[in-house]
Amino acid sequence: MATSIKDVAKEAGVSIATVSRVLNDIDVVNEDTKKKVLDAIKLLGYRPNIIARSLKTQKTKTIGILLPDVSNQFYPEIVRGAEDVSNIYDYNVILCNSDLDIEKEKEYLRVLKEKMVDGVLYMSSSLQEEILDLINELDLKTVLVETKDKEGKLPSVTIDNIKGSYDSTKYLISKGLKNIAFVGTKKNNMNAWGDRYLGYEKALKEAGIEVNEDLIYLDTIKVKSGYEAVDEFIKKGIKVDGVVCASDEIAMGVINRFREKGINTPNDVSVIGFNDNYAASIFYPKITTISQPTYDMGSVAMRMLIKLLNQNELEESHYVLEHELIERESTI
Repeated sequence: MATSIKDVAKEAGVSIATVSRVLNDIDVVNEDTKKKVLDAIKLLGYRPNIIARSLKTQKTKTIGILLPDVSNQFYPEIVRGAEDVSNIYDYNVILCNSDLDIEKEKEYLRVLKEKMVDGVLYMSSSLQEEILDLINELDLKTVLVETKDKEGKLPSVTIDNIKGSYDSTKYLISKGLKNIAFVGTKKNNMNAWGDRYLGYEKALKEAGIEVNEDLIYLDTIKVKSGYEAVDEFIKKGIKVDGVVCASDEIAMGVINRFREKGINTPNDVSVIGFNDNYAASIFYPKITTISQPTYDMGSVAMRMLIKLLNQNELEESHYVLEHELIERESTI
C-alpha cells in the first residue's frame, strides 16, 4: 500500500498540516521540525500527489519546454541549461517536440495547459500571430528562447541573429569573395532563422554587392536543404565562391554535395554555418560558424521564467547574449 501524508506525519511526530506546510515550502515551520518531516519522507519513500497539491496551491512545479526539432543538435544544449536550473529550484520538465509543424505547436500548448504546467519555455519554428494569440488565450507564462516576438510582449533570450549572419557574410566578403549564396529559411519568418537572411542581405548591400535572387535558396534548416541548394545553383550554371548557411546542418549538406560534384571546400567555395554544433567541429572540413551560448540561453531563460512564476521582477525582459565567429577549415 502506498505511503500517505498521514504516515509521514505519524513517523515525524507532527500534524498532517505541518507536513503539508513543509511540502508546500511555507516558512512558518521551524528548521528542526522541517528536518524531521523531510527525514520521514525519505525514510518512507513518500511521493506527494502532484495533482492534489496543485488543486490547493495552483502550482504543479512543472515547466513545459517546446522545441521545433529534437533532432537538431542545437536544442539539446539549451534544454540542458534550462533543466539544470529547473532542478535547482525543484521544478520538473515536460519536453515537447513540434517537429517544425505549427499545428503540433498549437496542440502541445493546449496539452501543456491541460497538464497545468506553471510556465513554458518556447522555441519556435514559426512565431506566427496565431501562436502568440493562443499563448495569450491560454494564459501561459512564457519565455521565448532564441527568438523574439515583433512587439516584444513576451520575455526572451536571444542572440542578435541579424548581426550574426551579417558577420558571416562580411567575413566572406573580407576574403575577396563576391558570388556569395545564402541557404536558409524564408526571410519573412518571424523568428531567428528568418533574421539570418536579413543579415546576409544587409552585408551585401553595405559592400555594394547586388543581391542576386538566383544565389538564394530558402527552405528548411536541415541537411537536405544544403544538397538541394547546390543542385539548384549548378542547374542554373551560377558561379558560387561562398555560401552563408542558416545552420551547421545546411553547411554540411552544401559541403557534401559540392564534394560529390567535384567542387572542393574551401579551395573552390568557402562555406560558413551557424550555431556551432559539436558536429561542426569534427566534420570534414571543420566548419567555420557562428557560435551561440546555447547552455546559457537555456539557463538564463529558465531563471527568468521561475522569477515570473514567483512574481519577482525581471531585471531585464529581453536578454541578447553575445555570439562569436569561429574560424575553421571550411573557409579560405
